[in-house]
Amino acid sequence: MGKVTVSPKFQVVIPKEIREQIGVKAGMKLEIITLGNRMELIPIEPIKKLKGSLSGMDRKIDREEDRI
Repeated sequence: MGKVTVSPKFQVVIPKEIREQIGVKAGMKLEIITLGNRMELIPIEPIKKLKGSLSGMDRKIDREEDRI
């Protein structure tokens, strides 16, 4: 786990090993979520990158007779 310092402009630098591990690139959008006194940065993936990620998924849904 890396440590960062908040600048006077409230900016932080993500350590190189963390950026490489997660795949964060310059200009990439991140979503920030707060949980109590904790915050998480989540990379926002382009929708095109998700294409094909659900292939092979079982699409069969068991439904009640009156719902068909």
